[in-house]
Amino acid sequence: MGLWLVWLIAAGALAVAEIFTLTAALGLLGVAAAITAATAALGLPVPLQLLVFTVLATAGLVLVRPLAVRHLFGPPAERFGVEALVGRPARVVSEVTGLGGRVRIGGEEWTARAYDETLVIPPGATVDVMEIDGATAVVYPRE
Repeated sequence: MGLWLVWLIAAGALAVAEIFTLTAALGLLGVAAAITAATAALGLPVPLQLLVFTVLATAGLVLVRPLAVRHLFGPPAERFGVEALVGRPARVVSEVTGLGGRVRIGGEEWTARAYDETLVIPPGATVDVMEIDGATAVVYPRE
């Protein structure tokens, strides 16, 4: 069995392992092994094959992997629509209880109910939006 086939089998094994780990490290090592298999097929001696693998693996892990990880796990997506209202402060317009009430969130008036059904939140109080349930803001008073 030729040495190029050993490198190719190693590349395939690393590619399969990458599918299960999703770290981008084993995939880059697999690419380095595949390119080294090509150099082995060309007849380069074993020390040069090892040098090619080492250089490619190091370059991949040091240069390419940080870019790939940054791309995969980039900044969190911005929240839009009603999801963007969660966590924002609101001002109570009319008394809010566990059954209902009204709040002003960023210039818009919303129906609201208290997160804790035993609470009674007076008008003028500042509350935090805990969640949006349909068209109703579920709020909790700031303390």
